Amino acid sequence: MPEQELEFRGINRKHLGMYFEELGGKQMTDDFPYIYQSNEWCGKIVREEDLSITSTFKVNSVHIRFIASDDKALKELIKNYRVKTRRIGG
Repeated sequence: MPEQELEFRGINRKHLGMYFEELGGKQMTDDFPYIYQSNEWCGKIVREEDLSITSTFKVNSVHIRFIASDDKALKELIKNYRVKTRRIGG
């Protein structure tokens, strides 16, 4: 099964889990790694850490592993997930 790990910064971990649910996944665990499962894919929120940009500015960094039944499903999952995480300033 193909998989890929990505890092997301500055987005609340709970929101990242909610995005998996909005894409059709069901939450399977209540602690790290948070696992979200559907018929064709699995998403795992592997870990979260704080990054210091400056001495006073910190953001969170969340590592997510995407696993799918095939390459096409993996690409589609990541594409749809990135739409959920897109932030547009204004």
